[in-house]
Amino acid sequence: QVQLVESGGGLVQVGGSLRLSCAASGSIFSLTTMAWYRQAPGHERELVALISSSGRTNYANSLKGRFAISRDNANHTVYLQMNNLKPEDTAVYYCCYGYTYWGKGTLVTVSS
Repeated sequence: QVQLVESGGGLVQVGGSLRLSCAASGSIFSLTTMAWYRQAPGHERELVALISSSGRTNYANSLKGRFAISRDNANHTVYLQMNNLKPEDTAVYYCCYGYTYWGKGTLVTVSS
């Protein structure tokens, strides 16, 4: 089993920034792809960004240039830097490990 704990969410004004963190623990035997997803009220969960074990990244097209994913392999942690936040970025953000394990999510609210 792998446990994921997200942190860094909160209330921010339009144009502000937040940095989310996700720490993985448990039965981590090898590096694997980690990702951030989000789910806004009334919407399906969607991919925000992912990062492979080698550091290759992929983003939702609409978020390129504003969001940046990174990872610290030594500490099994993945980050999501979110800049120039917009009201439509309001959602619960979930960390995902190896397309299998999920965190409980952290709420990001962008107020105008």
